[in-house]
Amino acid sequence: MEHKTTWPQAKEDTRLNTAMYIRLSREDGDKAESLSIANQRMLLTEFVEGQNDLRLHDVYIDDGYTGTSFDRPAFRRMIEDIEAGSVQCVLVKDLSRLGRNMPEVSKYTGEYFPRKRVRFIAVNDLIDRDYLDIDPDGDMMIDFKNMFNGFYPKDISKKVRSTFRSKQSNGQFIGAFASFGYVKSVADHNKLEIDPYAADIVKRIFTMYIKGVGQNTIAKTLNEEGVPCPSEYKKQCGLNYHNSNRLGATSYWTYSTIRNILKNEIYTGSMVQNKSFRHMCKKNAISLPKEKWIVVENTHEPVIDRETWDKVQKLLKRNTRQTGFTDNVHMFAGYLKCGDCGRAMVKIRRKGEIYFNCGSYNRYGKKFCTIHSIAEEELEKIVLDDLNLIIRSVQDIERLVTEENRRQNKTRLSSLGDSSKYQAEIGRLKKRKERAYEDYADGLLTKDEYRQYRDKYERQIDTANSMIERINRFQVDTAAYNPWIEGLLRRRELHRLDRDIVVEMISMIYVYEDNTVKIVYNFSDELEALLNARPDGS
Repeated sequence: MEHKTTWPQAKEDTRLNTAMYIRLSREDGDKAESLSIANQRMLLTEFVEGQNDLRLHDVYIDDGYTGTSFDRPAFRRMIEDIEAGSVQCVLVKDLSRLGRNMPEVSKYTGEYFPRKRVRFIAVNDLIDRDYLDIDPDGDMMIDFKNMFNGFYPKDISKKVRSTFRSKQSNGQFIGAFASFGYVKSVADHNKLEIDPYAADIVKRIFTMYIKGVGQNTIAKTLNEEGVPCPSEYKKQCGLNYHNSNRLGATSYWTYSTIRNILKNEIYTGSMVQNKSFRHMCKKNAISLPKEKWIVVENTHEPVIDRETWDKVQKLLKRNTRQTGFTDNVHMFAGYLKCGDCGRAMVKIRRKGEIYFNCGSYNRYGKKFCTIHSIAEEELEKIVLDDLNLIIRSVQDIERLVTEENRRQNKTRLSSLGDSSKYQAEIGRLKKRKERAYEDYADGLLTKDEYRQYRDKYERQIDTANSMIERINRFQVDTAAYNPWIEGLLRRRELHRLDRDIVVEMISMIYVYEDNTVKIVYNFSDELEALLNARPDGS
């Protein structure tokens, strides 16, 4: 008789593969130990071990990532495992660890996890949602917790922004990376110091542009010389810098890089911040209008003097045609217009000589305008003679300058007020600060409330001291010249014209059909006012 032995079947393991998700954001860094990575891991591990229907699949940790965004590496990896079918349960310490963006959290807990047949457990919030569960009360509880979790980053964001604005208003640098040409001070990261190598490149860019070299040409020149662009230079200096606007792995100077440097007022010694706004749940920043910028003057050593800066800003507003890479820009380029039709004059060569013709006539013919031709040599002589006439006609210019600046300073002082007013204000603020400390010592104020009052009064004292310094500076500096007068005094008499002189002195030159030339100077209004102020009226 045949004997058959039957072996018992192994019991199928029906436990769910569980993803243990742990998150700690930067804003949680100073919170209690209960939020730490180690504590979350211990709590969740004990929970899994106590459940006979769960089996740990993997641990997913995002350390230092905000809950307002779901663009986190470990979270993305967990979603990939869910999509692959290797995770059937997601386990977190509480709902806020999953995220603090209410619409996104609701999307995952109410739509994505049920659709993927994934169980969701938030231990401390007593949430255990199976994909088969249809519990309106449970959904409402999740939504309420989501809503309150969303308040936390908003409150933090508001406090952080308030602190940042206060620092910006006091001229403190709060950026992660200093502008090319500067480094953050080792002693105080809210202050900027000049980086000699990069600052020399910035100076060179400004000088080249004033001489008429176009922005594309400047970029091409620096690239050919192997000069590292700002982002590459930061990396060479060991900074973990990434520019999201750059394409791929490019490492070269571009038109926009040069233009951004030429338009960056920080090189004048002024701190310019709050130029953009980033919503806590949005990835991209929104540019703010110029009136929203926070600008504080004289906060650090300038790379570019104010006169050079003003010249460059005027040039940037012009539509000067970019010449070839090896060509020299003509000294009148961008400064010469037909006085009748308003179109820019064009340079032509005739019998080896350079002439300027009306652009409308040159392009469309005499039906639209006449030739308005003028020789380069003749135009240069007219401008040179006129400038020298201005210089010679103002023999007492230094006296007029002194008188004018005294008048201006008197007006400024009148608008600023008396320094004694600010001295008295400082005295009152110091007394308020002392009373706040006394209230804190008597238990009437908490430590945080006392610090808020103290910081507020100290900021107001600093502002009052700054106003006193400005008043004193105006009282002492009564003989400072206007930039255009400094230029005239420096030259006294001109023997030849060049691009530098044209940029500094001239706003526009108009050539009319009757061969008359009108020169509008950068200082025309000021010169007229000074001449009218002469005692003899001449």
